[in-house]
Amino acid sequence: METNVKEIHDSNYEQETSTGVTVVDFRADWCPPCKMMDPILKALSANDQLGDKVKFTSINVDNDPQTAAQLGVQGIPTFLIKKDGKIVSTMVGARPKDAFRAEIEKHLN
Repeated sequence: METNVKEIHDSNYEQETSTGVTVVDFRADWCPPCKMMDPILKALSANDQLGDKVKFTSINVDNDPQTAAQLGVQGIPTFLIKKDGKIVSTMVGARPKDAFRAEIEKHLN
C-alpha cells in the first residue's frame, strides 16, 4: 500500500495547508499514540475515495516546534483538519479509524 502522508515543516506549513482539505498530524517519534495512528493515516491516505480529495501531512513537533506552539498544540498526537487554509476541526489523541474518517468526511462538502 502506497502511503500519501507528506512530512511538512514550520517553513512550509502555511503553503502546504492553504488549499483544499488537509489533515495535519502533529506528532513525535517517541510518542506511542502517534505510532498507533500511523497505520490509520497511511490507510486513509491510500484510500481511493479519500486520498484523491484530502491531503495528509505530518509535522514532527521535536524538529519543528514553532507551528505547534503558535497554534497552541499541547498534546500529541493532535490532528487538525483545515479547509482552504482555515482550521475546521481539532482532534487530540488517538482515535479509531472509523471515527477519524467520519470527522474528515464531514468537511468534504
